[in-house]
Amino acid sequence: MVKSETAGQTREARPQIHPSPFTLHPALLEVRGLRVQFRLAKRTIHAVNDVSFTLAAGSVLGLVGESGCGKSVTALSLMGLLDAPGEVKGGQAIFQDEDGARDLLALPAQEWERVRGRRIGMIFQDPLTSLNPALSVGYQIAEPLRVHFGLSRAQARAQAADWMRRVGLDAARLDDYPHRFSGGMRQRVMIALAAACRPRLLIADEPTTALDVTIQAQILKLLRGLVRELGAAVILITHDLGVVAQMADRVAVMYAGRIVEDAPVAQLFAAPQHPYTRALLAARPRLDRLTRRLQAIAGAPPELDTDAPGCAFAPRCPLRLPVCDEKRPALTEIAPGHRAACYRNGEG
Repeated sequence: MVKSETAGQTREARPQIHPSPFTLHPALLEVRGLRVQFRLAKRTIHAVNDVSFTLAAGSVLGLVGESGCGKSVTALSLMGLLDAPGEVKGGQAIFQDEDGARDLLALPAQEWERVRGRRIGMIFQDPLTSLNPALSVGYQIAEPLRVHFGLSRAQARAQAADWMRRVGLDAARLDDYPHRFSGGMRQRVMIALAAACRPRLLIADEPTTALDVTIQAQILKLLRGLVRELGAAVILITHDLGVVAQMADRVAVMYAGRIVEDAPVAQLFAAPQHPYTRALLAARPRLDRLTRRLQAIAGAPPELDTDAPGCAFAPRCPLRLPVCDEKRPALTEIAPGHRAACYRNGEG
């Protein structure tokens, strides 16, 4: 037994991490069997079902899939920000940093205050609703510096000004409010806020949504620079496979609350093994081909209020087999570091 640093109470020793065979560097985060449910009045939504992945220190994991597949719910669970009626029903998220290993899914609120913002930062999808409209951007960037490092107002304000400059904003605008900035500028403020305490892990939830391609390129360049400077690992949640190709080292493809394929980015783009991954790649706009219409994926994602047997993608899959309706395929390694959940593995 060891004593908690925050509550002064005894609890079990923190679990040790067993690094995944898919990572060459020490595992910073290892998610094992994450399950999240939303209990509604007449039904229960199984939003995330048995999600597992490993994130190496200093690497970028792209988390992709259609809307409603569980990407953002996974991120909110890892940040301890999942609101009712959402509930984590199982799994572990072992986070390893200078303080040792801890299970994020089991952290008490008091310890989350030490971790959130300081060790793990999050760039939210919509900065206009994530930033407090009643507080200046300078105050919001400086606040976590004061809370986590005990800086004076003047010291925190000076560092906030420095972060404004780092993300390409005029430090003279520290006292401006969020509504006075454009969408791209607000996203830069959000990045400065998330990175100010130099966290070991950044979770970026659709950081380039609703931005034009020029601003999107600037934001991605800024993120890449910060990743190199901070040495932080990143979970990048996005619909945009072009963004993944530019930013990610590994890609995890989610469908109906599960990971259906997980591979190094170059390997996934060159040889996708799951039919859903192939369909996503085929639906991309291409500059090297003339097409009248973009290719669409037929059908719609399944309802998540039943945990039906079989493969969730089977009703939309052109390679469907009889067994696909009867038994769910396991996420199986088909090449070094490349896993897919399909009975057609190796036929791609």
